[in-house]
Amino acid sequence: MIVVDAMNVIGCRPDGWWADRDGALIRLVEDIADAGVTALVVADGRPVPSLPAGHHGSVELAYASRRGPNAADDRIAREVAAMDDPPSATVITSDRDLSRRVRAQGAVVVGARAFRDRLDRRLGLGGRSPSARAHARDGLIGSSPDSSTLYDRDEDWPA
Repeated sequence: MIVVDAMNVIGCRPDGWWADRDGALIRLVEDIADAGVTALVVADGRPVPSLPAGHHGSVELAYASRRGPNAADDRIAREVAAMDDPPSATVITSDRDLSRRVRAQGAVVVGARAFRDRLDRRLGLGGRSPSARAHARDGLIGSSPDSSTLYDRDEDWPA
């Protein structure tokens, strides 16, 4: 199961998302669903009126249950802990503390930018630069502290 820290993925590139935060969340959910990826997307802040919590194609959208710092991170950590098999989870985040918390439960962590780039390639929107791909292969993006493997499991992505 892929669990997405929505604001980390939205904020991983400066494309003007801050001018339309609601639209950015809608686009992220649509992109993940259009790619056919089954995921739980957890968002901070107030719910978007046109995008209620619940299922949107292959995406389950959840909003943080409280306001304030780390609200979505806390929800993600709780969701992973509640899974029957936390090591089967892949958490998409660039937040160091959340990464530490979910890795302690056995989950795999993939960086927000690595996920966004792969999602874009899946949708035919390009992908990251060759130098960023080289850094990923060298274990600098989305890697475990004790491994140089990029954790991007193919079984998490439909054929």
